[in-house]
Amino acid sequence: MDFQEATTSINKIISEYFKGQKEPAFIPGKTLVQYAQSNYGPEEYQAAVETLLQGWLGLAKSGHQMEKGLAKRFNAAGGLLTNSGSSANLLALSTLKSKRFRRPLKAGDEIITPAVGFPTTVNPIIQNGFVPVFIDVDIGSYNLLTDRLKDCLSPKTKGIMFSHTLGNPADLETLVQFCKEHELVLIEDCCDALGSKYDGKPVGSFGDFATLSMYPSHHITIGEGGFVAARDEENLAILRSFRDWGRACYCVGKATLLKNGSCGTRFSKWLENVDELIDHKYVYSEIGYNLRPIEIQAAMGLVQLMRLDGIISKRRENFQKYYAQFKNHEKFFHLPVWSKRANPSWFSFPLTVKKDAPFNRSDIVEYLESHMIQTRNLFAGNILRHPAYADIERRVVGDLTNSDLILTNTFFIGVHPLITQEMIAYVCSTMDSFLDQYR
Repeated sequence: MDFQEATTSINKIISEYFKGQKEPAFIPGKTLVQYAQSNYGPEEYQAAVETLLQGWLGLAKSGHQMEKGLAKRFNAAGGLLTNSGSSANLLALSTLKSKRFRRPLKAGDEIITPAVGFPTTVNPIIQNGFVPVFIDVDIGSYNLLTDRLKDCLSPKTKGIMFSHTLGNPADLETLVQFCKEHELVLIEDCCDALGSKYDGKPVGSFGDFATLSMYPSHHITIGEGGFVAARDEENLAILRSFRDWGRACYCVGKATLLKNGSCGTRFSKWLENVDELIDHKYVYSEIGYNLRPIEIQAAMGLVQLMRLDGIISKRRENFQKYYAQFKNHEKFFHLPVWSKRANPSWFSFPLTVKKDAPFNRSDIVEYLESHMIQTRNLFAGNILRHPAYADIERRVVGDLTNSDLILTNTFFIGVHPLITQEMIAYVCSTMDSFLDQYR
């Protein structure tokens, strides 16, 4: 049996297997309503098996195709797949200290960042020896307060690193203008925001770099994985070097199989004061990492990418159904808010329990969880309240009142595509049952 015969046979078996799988009936109070759920079909598994049978699991053709597809989504010069969204953030920040970067940053330089978010938006700032400058966020949008940016400025300010929280675009007009005026680097963490738009343009296309996560809870998933995009080719080359062991070689695709690579000068006098010819594949221009995923992940990701628009549409639809319901409960909650210029691709539906509510977050979260409805906090809340960050070098500009409120009062529920109308109705009725006792 040759490769084509084998894949045809296996693909048929996979298709038949999925046809035979019946979606279990939803039983209110018995079936778990998950905050996130991977959305795979037979095509992902078929793509994975074909990759396995080809015998090369290192990043290859599928990886390069997916990189091009995602770069197009961000209107970027190019981008690289990584083994996680956290690694994508690490690469973006590491690139800033390269000697090849247009204005290399040094230890002690400052990066403005919100106090609320996931740790891996902040961690690479610290890990690269930069100093985070924390500012508060807005209740409702959960994005950084751009009216405080001027107060953050110092001679050491070099950039802004932020996330579009839960898929909700930040005030990009102000951020872009501020960075342009003060010659700052802008890095957009889009890990929760694939498909979100601002003024009709995709988030991730406004900054110097954009990052993405493909963890199972996100819009598309390759199990564990991420992506980092660059606005220009020069920064892409630096990113590639940091991702690929620090290697100086920039040949990609089939060109890597050629004796002299795509540059035609693979074997040259690459090293100063060394007269011998050196293979460029073993010349190192950065102190890098190996943060690559594998080809099987990219093969599955290409399938996910093809149905991304439908995933985004369903997330928006589910969000709006929840919003229409929870508008009736504004007495108790701060509802999500977003700019008229934004079209979010929602990661989840956030709610903040008001200070004067007759219950606290623990009360409602425990009630929902006991009724088989998953909830999650808005990540770290005020990250400076956590033990890992107690002694880091940092600056804090203004108070972090909202960040503290989010730490104790904010939670979210899922809007992923596999949530059904039955599930949404059950979540809403369960919430009503809890709130009825306080009317």
